[in-house]
Amino acid sequence: MKRIYILLVGFLSLSIFSCKDFLDETPTNSGDSEIAVRTPADAKVIVNGLMRNMTHFNYYGRNFIMYGDAKGGDLTISSQGRGLDAFYTFNHGVSTNNYSSFWSHIYFCIMQTNSLLESIDKAEEAGPVAGFDIYKGQALTARAMMYFDLVRLYGKSYDDDKTSFGVPLVTNTLSSTDQPLRASVEANYAQIISDLTTAAPLLPKTITNGYINYYANLALQSRVYLYMEDYANALKAAEDVINSKLYSPYTNEGWVDSWRNQFGSESIFELGVFPGEGDLGTGSLGFYLRRAAHGSTSALGWFMASDSFLQRLGQDPSDVRWGIMSYDETSTTRQGSLYKYSGSTTLVGDQKATQTAVNIKVIRLSEVYLIAAEAALSIDKVKAASYLNLIRKRSPGLAPATAETVTEDMILDERSRELFGEGHRFFDMIRLNKTITFNDEFGDLTIPHREKSISRSFYKTRLPISQTEINANPGLEAQQNEGY
Repeated sequence: MKRIYILLVGFLSLSIFSCKDFLDETPTNSGDSEIAVRTPADAKVIVNGLMRNMTHFNYYGRNFIMYGDAKGGDLTISSQGRGLDAFYTFNHGVSTNNYSSFWSHIYFCIMQTNSLLESIDKAEEAGPVAGFDIYKGQALTARAMMYFDLVRLYGKSYDDDKTSFGVPLVTNTLSSTDQPLRASVEANYAQIISDLTTAAPLLPKTITNGYINYYANLALQSRVYLYMEDYANALKAAEDVINSKLYSPYTNEGWVDSWRNQFGSESIFELGVFPGEGDLGTGSLGFYLRRAAHGSTSALGWFMASDSFLQRLGQDPSDVRWGIMSYDETSTTRQGSLYKYSGSTTLVGDQKATQTAVNIKVIRLSEVYLIAAEAALSIDKVKAASYLNLIRKRSPGLAPATAETVTEDMILDERSRELFGEGHRFFDMIRLNKTITFNDEFGDLTIPHREKSISRSFYKTRLPISQTEINANPGLEAQQNEGY
């Protein structure tokens, strides 16, 4: 952590005071980060930079979402050597394919939020200034999301062993000699909930496109409580979002076109990606999920839907979600390529100058309905079936769920169909202690680093702490994840 922190000091200054085309304002005093935040306008500049950094390819811009689907059994590969293969093959080691960029980049974003929060505190101590609350609430909520993502990458599931190692908790700026060690999974989740509940009353209850509002905070709370199996609180938070009526579900007729639009009626938290600012081009999610050579010879057909996912979606040939799928390189009839991040199967993007600068829909109302359904399953099965059916209706050929037929597996299947390509499947399977079976039959793949089927007992379902990080912070060596 010492090495990362030293790098962060310079990087943080650059992130806060650069990107002039992206940021609308200039901090009051860009020469001194200690006093740079004097007004809410200054804080807004830093929040803008934080949102931009969350769209980096090492985070929501690509790798974090790809990790969640490539490792979860709903995606497969037809050939190795095209990129991010280790996600699918679980070829992770302490020194190779450790994907330490998750650790370093997310902690960089956390350092940015910590610096902002401390700067706001200093500005408020100097005298009363109205208008800081929203930025404090957004920073706290963003930090909660980052810790939630980190603990899912490096720690065990909350119900598996919450006393086991999670990730280091850093809630203040560090000195060059600080070397924080890993806290427990339980401590990580306690900090996440503390940040979220502290932030919620500071946030606006209006739509704030591209930024975190009160309902994005509640939606994240519902997601976190679900992972903790605190179903009462998960249901309460989800229903508060639903009952606000600020968001509305897409109709069956509008679902496919929703992917070619920014900030639709379901979008609770959506990260903006703009040409020249975060547009990853040939390294974007759209490129990684479309078929080989579609629109560009640089499109290599990295990942495609697995047989098991296509069978699940194929339970209803009239499912509206087929509209965002197209054929893959293996066959003109196999609809294995996903086009959510291309806007459409004809690559229209989402109304920007480039087809690859497509926003990332981090939390949608559909997910909140499915959280409510799962949370209600042990509380009120009538309610669970009702919430599930609001999404299940996208498969008009399937019978609606009832209180007698609704099950955890039915809800999990619906999460797979609805949230395909949005980074949830692996984490869902691990938290629910399901077996993941991989579709290794394409291209005569040899997968020596995992079995065809795995469960959360497989040690490589957690990433290793990299050797570089251990060299910088030797205390982490004794806290390495088992097996590495």
